[in-house]
Amino acid sequence: MGIASGIRKHAKKIAIGEQYGSERHYSAWAQTLRDSTEALPQPQAPVQRVQKDGLDISVAWAIIGIFLMLALSAIYMMSLILIPLTLAIVVGMILGMLAERLSKMGVPRITNAVLLSGTVALIIFFVANALAGPGATLVNEGPAFVEKTLQRLMPYLERIKWLHITPETFESGPMSSDKLLENTGNVLHLVTANLTPALIQALIFFAALLLFLAGRVTLRKSIIMVFRTRAQRLAAIRVINGVEQVLGFYFATASLIYVCLGVVMMVIAYLGGLPSPVLWGFFAFLSSFIPYLGITMMTLAIAIAGILTHDTLLLSLIPAAAFFTVHLVMENLIFPAVMGKRLEINPFVVFLAILFWTWMWGAVGAMLALPLSLIVMTIIDELFIEEKPQPQLPK
Repeated sequence: MGIASGIRKHAKKIAIGEQYGSERHYSAWAQTLRDSTEALPQPQAPVQRVQKDGLDISVAWAIIGIFLMLALSAIYMMSLILIPLTLAIVVGMILGMLAERLSKMGVPRITNAVLLSGTVALIIFFVANALAGPGATLVNEGPAFVEKTLQRLMPYLERIKWLHITPETFESGPMSSDKLLENTGNVLHLVTANLTPALIQALIFFAALLLFLAGRVTLRKSIIMVFRTRAQRLAAIRVINGVEQVLGFYFATASLIYVCLGVVMMVIAYLGGLPSPVLWGFFAFLSSFIPYLGITMMTLAIAIAGILTHDTLLLSLIPAAAFFTVHLVMENLIFPAVMGKRLEINPFVVFLAILFWTWMWGAVGAMLALPLSLIVMTIIDELFIEEKPQPQLPK
């Protein structure tokens, strides 16, 4: 009993000394006892593994599939709201670096939001104003334009024997001139009917962009503080910073390159005798932000315009061939040289993303496919690659 009491008293002295941070010199016996006690294995609850058969795994994957289908259905059904909101968030993150620089210069955040969103609104207004005249002309002369196109393309279509297209093909049946003109009128009516939803989406976009830029810093802090551990907050900081830097760097560089492409297209249209060279340059700039589909549609449009403008086939296709060549050089030589390997994405993945978002959200989805792919790529890159230097939070 005396020995046990002495051990308890000695252990109590050691605990009191460690509690108040006092430095004590232990005897060899006490140190050995302390080390042996710490080395003892701690009792653990037995681990029970639950065996799952094939049916349980199938049920789990079925639940995941049902959830994905419901999520995709919600994204599709809520497109009227989600399209402008997503576009506003992407544009706001692209302008995030510029807003940060203005804040460092002493400009208040609300002033930053008003200036940047107002600039975006002015750019869109001037572009819409510039396209209003040609758009009205196209609406008024749409039927005549279709009829003229058929007349000019018929000699070339007749040479392709396997198409079995003759002038009689457009005189009756679903491909007749009357049907094509009727379908043209239906398309124009559809565009007019969608004008009101487009205006609503525009208002949602500008309101969301203004509020996102105004509360960008607060929203950023709220997202970071949602996570509890230090490592999770560091990961959130890395992801947010990475997404803003990638989007800002990509679209700033791409805009400069595509502006040069638009200027080159203006020169090609002017020398090629195409009408409205400035409009062709703007379409070349805008379509370049849609990989693969943009250059394809632009090349076909230039080829059709050349056929309507010139009499010979060779002279008609020169503007389209020139634009296609210049675009290939910029995309495959200049663009990778400027960007480097920082923003490499698998082309097949980008193509699938474009098809998916075009199917979900139409033309706006095609333009958002690349930004959304960059965001996903950045998140994966920041969360699953451990060789990168990790930033440290201030203590």
